[in-house]
Amino acid sequence: MLEGLFQPVHLLVVAGVALLVFGPKKLPELGRGLGESIRGFKSAMAAKDENSSPKPQTNDERPTANDQRRGSVY
Repeated sequence: MLEGLFQPVHLLVVAGVALLVFGPKKLPELGRGLGESIRGFKSAMAAKDENSSPKPQTNDERPTANDQRRGSVY
């Protein structure tokens, strides 16, 4: 379905329409803002991956024998 979607001619048409709509002065600002937002998203995802590393369970986090007998889920 999306076989020929990103052909060079299509990208040129999209770039031409964007140039007509936003103008030559506003287009670099939009590109710069888009690049900064992508970089911010990537750095936030990398920070999330660093923070969510698995940590070993301590004795306080393990279920007790009473919890296991009752079938409670923590």
